[in-house]
Amino acid sequence: MRLSQFHLRTSKETPADAEVISHKLMLKAGMIRKLAAGLYTWSPLGLRVLRKVEAVVREEMNRAGAIELLMPSVQPRELWEETGRWEKFGGQLLKIRDRKDAEYCYGPTHEEVITDFARNELASYKQLPVNFYQIQTKFRDEIRPRFGVMRAREFLMKDAYSFHISDADLAREYRNMHETYSRIFTRLGLKFRAVQADSGAIGGDASQEFHVLAESGEDAIAYSIGNHPDGSGYAANLEAAEAVSPGERAAASEAMHKVDTPTQKTCEEVAALLGIAIDRTVKSVAVMTEAADSKPDFVLALVRGDHIVNEVKLAKVSGLGDYRLATEAEILEHLGSEPGFLGPINSKKPIRVIADRSVAAMHDFVVGANERGYHLTGINWGRDLPEPDVVADIRNVVAGDPSPDGNGTLGIARGIEVGHVFQLGRKYAEAMGCTVLDDTGKAVTPAMGCYGVGVSRIVAAAIEQNNDDAGILWPEAMAPWQVAVCMINPKHDAVVADTAAALCDELNAAGIDTVLDDRGLRPGSMFADIELIGVPHRVVVSERGLAAGTFEYRARTGSESENLDRAALLRKLGMSA
Repeated sequence: MRLSQFHLRTSKETPADAEVISHKLMLKAGMIRKLAAGLYTWSPLGLRVLRKVEAVVREEMNRAGAIELLMPSVQPRELWEETGRWEKFGGQLLKIRDRKDAEYCYGPTHEEVITDFARNELASYKQLPVNFYQIQTKFRDEIRPRFGVMRAREFLMKDAYSFHISDADLAREYRNMHETYSRIFTRLGLKFRAVQADSGAIGGDASQEFHVLAESGEDAIAYSIGNHPDGSGYAANLEAAEAVSPGERAAASEAMHKVDTPTQKTCEEVAALLGIAIDRTVKSVAVMTEAADSKPDFVLALVRGDHIVNEVKLAKVSGLGDYRLATEAEILEHLGSEPGFLGPINSKKPIRVIADRSVAAMHDFVVGANERGYHLTGINWGRDLPEPDVVADIRNVVAGDPSPDGNGTLGIARGIEVGHVFQLGRKYAEAMGCTVLDDTGKAVTPAMGCYGVGVSRIVAAAIEQNNDDAGILWPEAMAPWQVAVCMINPKHDAVVADTAAALCDELNAAGIDTVLDDRGLRPGSMFADIELIGVPHRVVVSERGLAAGTFEYRARTGSESENLDRAALLRKLGMSA
């Protein structure tokens, strides 16, 4: 391929609206162009990279025994109502109407569609197990699309769905997909980590996320110190990472006292005023939920002053699935105080108290007095207030916490989620009446698995992990081309032009994806473009080099160029002379 016949438009300017390095470099390299918020056109250059990723994903899915199909992106409302997700999925679900006023959505995921396909196509256990996959555009109406294709509204995704006669076979395919994803990300040259995860809106019995490790990652990953973040051992995203119990509670050694805290409303401010460590304070978070009789139920969630409530964990506490933060009026009604001085003692009305494990083990701690300008010190369970109604893990882990696997303590790394595997169980099949006949002729509900890879997101994640001041540093499997052959003054020297074209043809014939830069640019501008777009290997053909019988070679990751004869160059590029 010749760059003179290709559309390549790079820019020296850094886009003002780009926040992360992948967004900046994809725009500067001309890989994407913004159409509207969260919507991007992929240029020919960007599409080459996207297709490279897609090819690896497809090859490994086929190798794993999955079968490719293609489902509609527009899905009827009726399917989503069968599973109850038409309303439950929330604002990310883009709903549309056709000319007959029938309602549809632009698919953010395809559990309903594949289950409908299965209930009409699968009749017997003899057709199982089966794993169907597609690579297709999805749409999720993000409230704040940002970071380019990292969090776009429209994106390319590989989603797969498996059906099994038994839970044991589902677990087998789950492991198969885990291994498949590991091969995909390894082939793409990425540093990644599989972590325990929460199933979120998809639901299911077990799930793991695959994260590309990058300092700019949106997600925090907890892992056992002693195991490198991209190694083995315990790892989980922050939503799922377990904060273990700190052990037995010590005996009370202080009396309860009411202390004046006129303007101190945060745990940090109270601890500073009292001259104590913040881990002796308790933070009270007031929430409302629905009780069994459908009347609002006031709940006070307690975490240590230096900890943060984990919203996902709190929602898993019995009765708190749909909780919300309490209003100031509701707080005043139940506690008789304004925020900043809240606590579990002296409430105006009966309340439910949920204590984090670390709080349940505290003694002589500090809480709000439920009175403006006051806190209580020397508080102890069983003496000054009843034992909590529920003790649960409801906080984010922090670096230095004990690891749940007993292997030392936890560290925190940053990651970008690029894949997710779920054991869905029978949630969707039951809701949609999908059954097959087992070996006794009895109708049974198959178990399902769900496995997603963010194909377009991988492109951005790879750039976040692989870049320098000059531009992108593609792993070879993802690069738009593996080699760029650059010509110096080709219009003035036919020998240079012919030699460069012949070398390019020879490399392509050997299976090395090579592009010929015949645009006639000055060397500085030409090299800057090739570095910006991240081609791993650059070969320069010049009159001076040919006179010396050499080519100038430089690896994108190298600091210096080398002058190599033809045989040495071909060996460097993986060919025999």
